[in-house]
Amino acid sequence: MASVAEQIAANINFGAFSKATELKKRVWFTLLALIVYRLGTYIPLPGIDPVVLKDIFSRQAGGILGMFDMFAGGALSRMTIFALNIMPYISASIIMQLMTAVSPHLEALKKEGETGRKKINQYTRYGTVFITALQAYGIAVGLEGMSSSAGPAVIGGGLFFRFTTVITLVGGTLFLMWLGEQITARGVGNGISLIIFSGIVANLPTALASTLELGRTGALSTVFIVFLLAMAVGVIFFIVFVERAQRRIVVQYPKRQTGNRMYGGEASHLPLKVNTAGVIPPIFASSILLMPITVIGFSAAGQGPEWLTTVTAYLGRGQPLYLAIYIGLIVFFAFFYTAIVFNPTETADNLKKYGGFVPGIRPGKNTAEYLDRVLTRLTVVGAGYLAAVCLLPEILISRYSVPFYFGGTSLLIVVTVTLDTVSQVQSHLLAHQYEGLIKKSRLRGRRR
Repeated sequence: MASVAEQIAANINFGAFSKATELKKRVWFTLLALIVYRLGTYIPLPGIDPVVLKDIFSRQAGGILGMFDMFAGGALSRMTIFALNIMPYISASIIMQLMTAVSPHLEALKKEGETGRKKINQYTRYGTVFITALQAYGIAVGLEGMSSSAGPAVIGGGLFFRFTTVITLVGGTLFLMWLGEQITARGVGNGISLIIFSGIVANLPTALASTLELGRTGALSTVFIVFLLAMAVGVIFFIVFVERAQRRIVVQYPKRQTGNRMYGGEASHLPLKVNTAGVIPPIFASSILLMPITVIGFSAAGQGPEWLTTVTAYLGRGQPLYLAIYIGLIVFFAFFYTAIVFNPTETADNLKKYGGFVPGIRPGKNTAEYLDRVLTRLTVVGAGYLAAVCLLPEILISRYSVPFYFGGTSLLIVVTVTLDTVSQVQSHLLAHQYEGLIKKSRLRGRRR
């Protein structure tokens, strides 16, 4: 069976894809859904002056708004109906995961299977509406206070403008949440991840063009631009290597006799990823650190309280204190989020429940301690990997004004989503190949 699977995997090519009708439908559905999303990122909110808004956002390109605008594919700087993108849904999902770890009621729902999962998803949607409404109202109030040399950003503010802005932004985020769920169910890949992925990739040509423009004007040398592109390729290879890396813990299942037959006795494995936390630590760390820069930038005439100005000076991008805190936050969130998503005690109990055990380790408490020890060591490596991937591009962004899109977080998202989508495509192709083999075997059986 293993050799057959290897043969099928080796024969996956474009010809196999052209014959997989179901997969082609899924791919086309995914592409059309992403096109709809990209069209929505160019539909502006009513009552906005785009020229003034562009001037204001150009001054905040290095702050937290620049990072969120990267995730939104430019929709935030254009202040469109998808300005908040899918980020409120991701925030609500993370909050629900945290609440599941501390709330006995939610933990019980999680163990109920499909019914409990649907209930938790429902709570997540309610949380998305609440978070989006708060952020949308904050954006509406903030827009009314924005102005530049060309005039105010809002053409006639007031209660009606705030109401329409909140309704439009909440509707846009809920539509993207629904669209992501449809992509996951009827398309290829994780819909929410693909929406963020498409936003980043859509602006990569602009980022590359701006980098080349810096080279043309002499701000960056040709050698440095070549080095930057080579470094980006090297970082991508490094990310692929680490994201595919696993520590496989052997799990043995005992033999049992039913009638005259023996069942079980197989050896399986428990895969533990090196980077269990994914891209959550860099996103959280960047959000926390870039907040003071954004606040001071939006204060009157660029002047805020003295303590805030001092903090911002020390937390400037590329400063030693900024980089040290950035690494510390990445390490903290890597351990924190890993502890949330993987419970060694629960895993050990499940293995014991189904008769599985790690060779040389007693089931139960000893197994939980062993898994916790292995996971801690893996998280140390994973946190170091995240810090290394995010640190070098951060220095380049601060010292040489390299666009955000060459940062570690954006490369992490693009590569991990691509790997996940490609693996799902391969799974569909494998299933199609197996179906073809089964049909051929049935035809041969009938001829005999």
